[in-house]
Amino acid sequence: MQTNTNSSKVSLSFTGTGGEYFRIWIVNLLLTIVTLGIYSAWAKVRRNHYFYSSTQLAGASFEYHGNPIAILKGRIVAFVFVTLYHFAFKFSTGFGFLMLIALSAVMPWLLWKSLQFKLYNSSFRGVRFGFRGTAKQAYINYLMWPFFALISLYTLVPLVHQRIKQFQHNESRFGTTHFSFDAKISRFYLNYLIGFSIFIAGIIVICLAFSAPIAAVIAAKQAGQFAPHLIVGLIGLVFSLYFWLFAIVPLFLSLIQNLIWNHTKLGNRQMYSHMKWGRVTFIYLTNLLAIVCTLGLFIPFAQIRMMRYRLESISIEIGDGLDQFVADEAAQVSATGEGMADLLDFDLSL
Repeated sequence: MQTNTNSSKVSLSFTGTGGEYFRIWIVNLLLTIVTLGIYSAWAKVRRNHYFYSSTQLAGASFEYHGNPIAILKGRIVAFVFVTLYHFAFKFSTGFGFLMLIALSAVMPWLLWKSLQFKLYNSSFRGVRFGFRGTAKQAYINYLMWPFFALISLYTLVPLVHQRIKQFQHNESRFGTTHFSFDAKISRFYLNYLIGFSIFIAGIIVICLAFSAPIAAVIAAKQAGQFAPHLIVGLIGLVFSLYFWLFAIVPLFLSLIQNLIWNHTKLGNRQMYSHMKWGRVTFIYLTNLLAIVCTLGLFIPFAQIRMMRYRLESISIEIGDGLDQFVADEAAQVSATGEGMADLLDFDLSL
């Protein structure tokens, strides 16, 4: 745990290790394969239990209460829809589009129920989180706005991103205290523009750096000559473009996480995120290299490395103290009979 006493902030800390999670991951993987995917619901519960209990704030861990049966039901529903959609187009194009419309119509409702399930089954010091958003809001944010983005040739994607995050954060709560989100649409457009501009600038620099070998290859081809040594330049160009593509993803991840959490509050307690592009890129690329070299066995270690950095980059103001705040929330929740009214039994498990 990292605490800044001058600004009364406390950071999340993550105590999970790659070795511990590898044992959970490998058992989950094997049992999921043996049971033809049925165990995946129990695997998710085991995984979430580990990640939640390894995430701490002010010395206390989070808890996960999800029921694997509920998760299994969600996965069966998702599997049925995807299977019907897949075979519908093989049957006929018209039937395929009908299934696509049906899937689009039901997806916002499924996402809404999944959000409720995920938050209700998360707790901190005995106080549960919750989600008060309505089905109508889910359809507006998960169906209407994405449709507008589609017909706008994706120029409205930053707006859609902002609306979805605003819906998710404004409607979430801890006990009886609600989160709030105040990032403007213009900030999302700015971050998308920054990410896209840096990406294009990198492409231009790489192409200029390899312009000579590319020109040499073109000239050799026009002259009917074969120059094997010039192929090295083309390989270098392709490798550099792929490297840049993988490097730009962490930039966008950092920009968006920082934007979202720096504009989120829990009640009057401000939250912060300070992810650094360089650090995320290093973790991302070394994880990728290690996964390739170990034929996938490094995946759980990679997930732990990335999870630790993302979580420990987030902090929250504690004001006069977190203990009293949590105690007050527990008392208010108890007084209002919280629990049975929000008891849900469905999770899309996305």
